[in-house]
Amino acid sequence: MSSATPSYQGRRYPMKIISHYVWLYFRFPLSFHEAEELMLQRGVIISHETARLWCATFGQAHANGLRRRRPQPRDK
Repeated sequence: MSSATPSYQGRRYPMKIISHYVWLYFRFPLSFHEAEELMLQRGVIISHETARLWCATFGQAHANGLRRRRPQPRDK
């Protein structure tokens, strides 16, 4: 498995939309459908399969970033 960030090139939606959806899904305990509803409120319509593919493709990079920024016990 490579540690390189997956490319957003050639995607239908811009990087900001994909990143926001994947962040919502991994940051909060949401299902694909719940995160889709939140995106629908922002005016972005995506299918369940698109959401699943985004999380499979870009999810690990986002999850690693969230894990890395988690507060430590010694933080103030």
